[in-house]
Amino acid sequence: MGDHPDTSGPKTLLVAATGGHLEQLYRISSRFNPASGEVVWVTHDNAQSRSLLRDLDVRTVPYVPPRGYQEVAQVLPMANRILRGGNFDRLVSTGAGVALPFFLAARARGLRAHYIESAARANGPSLTGRLVSRIPGVCLYTQYERWSSAKWNYRGSLFDSFAAEESDPAPITKVVVTLGTMRSYGFRRLVDRLLQVLPEVIEPDSDLMWQIGATPVDSIPGRVAASYPHAELRAAIADSDLVVAHSGIGSALTALELGKKPVLVPRRHAFGEHVDEHQSLIARELSRRHLAVSCEADELLAADLRQAARGRVQMSENESAFELDCSSGGKS
Repeated sequence: MGDHPDTSGPKTLLVAATGGHLEQLYRISSRFNPASGEVVWVTHDNAQSRSLLRDLDVRTVPYVPPRGYQEVAQVLPMANRILRGGNFDRLVSTGAGVALPFFLAARARGLRAHYIESAARANGPSLTGRLVSRIPGVCLYTQYERWSSAKWNYRGSLFDSFAAEESDPAPITKVVVTLGTMRSYGFRRLVDRLLQVLPEVIEPDSDLMWQIGATPVDSIPGRVAASYPHAELRAAIADSDLVVAHSGIGSALTALELGKKPVLVPRRHAFGEHVDEHQSLIARELSRRHLAVSCEADELLAADLRQAARGRVQMSENESAFELDCSSGGKS
């Protein structure tokens, strides 16, 4: 998935910030119609992008933080250079801030440009989506039919590929906790709560793996790292009995794809854990689909962990194409 050996299609520049935006674009790019020909990726340099896009053609740009308007301006000359030297036919992006300079540069050159809003945005477009929508000629896509319109086209959701199942209770001996890798925000509330409730459900000498990102921690049991290579984290999740994650789209999709029903805990803007409250929308949507157990950090119970550990997720092998065509508009 994500690699396009057929070079007969349009040469495509794929742009996404690391984290959930990159995870989404990587997964959905294989469903594009028309299919991509030669592909070049643009993202930030970190363990995730180096592992996920290994052996692919990648250009890295400096990290653009949330609301990082100065960094957006600094990336614009790089966007122009990449587009000028690439002879691309189209640009596709799932955001976030790194997308803005590339859409500006692409449309200035008359390049076809497509923006796919994150599946995290269940109630309307993100700030990036609203800004990109003001650039003339950009095709816009939502992953939620309920807020599609003549401007925002609905082509399906990444979540449509998954279905929930239940299994019999079993011992919990391998646990993966991932708090994401965003550089500016920690999630100590979830760590503290897990240290209270995990002992109620895990077996003695259980294997605990923590990906903590920017979260400050002192001594906690198990393996701890700010970030793991994508392949290593996936292998651990695939082998786990329980996955607990911040309610980031990338963490959620990885767990679902590997057959796990995660516990999703939204970071809260009120506690300085994220830039807004969009993670609650992800948790609510996946809970509605019975694909995750959603709860607040301070309210997490052992029963929530046991419920998630009993869950299983199946992935469809027949995913529908994602039509990159905005000529027909969305819902009237």
